[in-house]
Amino acid sequence: MEMREIRKIIHVDMDAFFASVEQHDHPELAGKPVAVGGGSKRGVVAAASYEARKFGVRSAMSGALARRQCPDLIFVAPRFDRYREVSLQIREIFCEYTDLVEPLSLDEAYLDVTVNKKGKPSATLIARDIRRKILEKTGLTASAGISINKFVAKVASDMNKPNGQKTIPPEEVEAFLLSLDIRKFHGVGKVTAAKMNRLGIFTGEDLAARSEAFLAENFGKSGKHYYDIVRGIHNSPVQPSRTPKSVGAERTFSENLSSEVFMLEKLEHIAGELQNRLRKKGRAGKTITLKIKYSDFRLHTRSRTLEYYVSDAGLILETARSLLYQEPLQESVRLLGISLSNLNTEKKKTEPQADSVSVQLQFDF
Repeated sequence: MEMREIRKIIHVDMDAFFASVEQHDHPELAGKPVAVGGGSKRGVVAAASYEARKFGVRSAMSGALARRQCPDLIFVAPRFDRYREVSLQIREIFCEYTDLVEPLSLDEAYLDVTVNKKGKPSATLIARDIRRKILEKTGLTASAGISINKFVAKVASDMNKPNGQKTIPPEEVEAFLLSLDIRKFHGVGKVTAAKMNRLGIFTGEDLAARSEAFLAENFGKSGKHYYDIVRGIHNSPVQPSRTPKSVGAERTFSENLSSEVFMLEKLEHIAGELQNRLRKKGRAGKTITLKIKYSDFRLHTRSRTLEYYVSDAGLILETARSLLYQEPLQESVRLLGISLSNLNTEKKKTEPQADSVSVQLQFDF
């Protein structure tokens, strides 16, 4: 029987990070429903405090809808420099334990503590230490998930939020995943969950009962991924220097656009901004994606993959223009964006060696 190496992975996720920073820096906001973002007609919620979430306020919600959900909602303007400052303080704490830190954003990261600088055998105790130090240094709370791979650790970090943690040791991974609601699986969004429900898949146990062939037939390339993750198979390592998979630029308009003629002018500016970002990073890509958000907040994307790498604004705009006219518009448009993926920095994945590692049967988590 093939044995896989068991790692000790921690996923640390700050609790309502942007909103919590504002409540910490402005004590008069403590305990009140707070939204970071814009409360105007065109504004969007970037983050919401837990007090605001009780009223159904969520990130990416329009400011106008958020106010209707919670009339006493307090909007504060985002201060990204401050959030980055706090994020760096938190990163310093992570690095006291391991150099294998993979930031996902300003407020969450994976840590591989299988071998750690403190020489501690228990990832559970390390997570507790990290959360305590974050609270002491920043005044903010964090939640954590601890398990054998990144996928299970991330799912676990949501289990006891806020200000909690959950450990899924190796011997409990299978039962944990089988009992999980399919909507709790990270990477299974609303559309995929609805499709799974139509196929009779509501839990991890239902998913595990389907064959790899069945999942591939119904979910394409993602089928193999779903087949593996419900069995606790997720071999992606913690990568300290994550290479971005795409580079993009977008713009939200103060007035909705109802004609492609006006949109082309905006796309020209967006393509120019994207070109500047690509050149600063020394990157080019083959897949161009046009992002369209309608006035009713529905989001549509259209993509085309070229046979060659591009970074020139003119070439990007040419493809974006053809994507814009690919289908008729359904409503007036409030946001346009262009992104470039399939970048020239992406490395080919290597298959794991079949003769790799044995694993100790007694493992302290």
